[in-house]
Amino acid sequence: MRQRDENKILTITEKAIEIIADEGLENFGINKLARAAGVSPATIYIYYKDKEDLLTQLSVEVGKRISDAALNGLEPDMSFEAGLWLQWQNRAKYAMTNKRNISCGDQLQHSNYRDTFTQAISAEMKKKLGPFFKNAVARGEINQMPLEIYWSVAFAPLYSLVRWHKDGYSLDGRSFTLTPKIMREAFELVIRAFKK
Repeated sequence: MRQRDENKILTITEKAIEIIADEGLENFGINKLARAAGVSPATIYIYYKDKEDLLTQLSVEVGKRISDAALNGLEPDMSFEAGLWLQWQNRAKYAMTNKRNISCGDQLQHSNYRDTFTQAISAEMKKKLGPFFKNAVARGEINQMPLEIYWSVAFAPLYSLVRWHKDGYSLDGRSFTLTPKIMREAFELVIRAFKK
């Protein structure tokens, strides 16, 4: 049996992300991936049972990358404001410097791999974000609330700004660049919405 070549696996993973991000999940195939990665299709099947297995593992990998980046440096005992600001900075930086990973994640989120992708993100989030949120509630910094409300208030404004930055224009078609000043102004409004 051949040993795992971690460099080949990384190349295959990165090329799969690139193809899905640039051409869409519907245009992804093992032969196309093999050509892009500079390996034979048989090499891919050494590491993955089939296309389904590859995309399932890719969903986990992309989900972990996104959640790890978002939560980098977050500690459960941080103040709510400091922890949320850290997440804003992490999320914005990752989204703007890893566009293909984000685009691939969007494709997976809206596919048959949604549950696997979401579970990969949720597993990591529960470990760090759960205790952080519970501690903020226990300290009286914020009220207890459903996850959907928390996420919508905490991060939807940021992701709108990031999307406009990526597009280069905002709602009315004006040129838009997300600056640190704009991000901080938006964050201040969000943090006021949470504070008791």
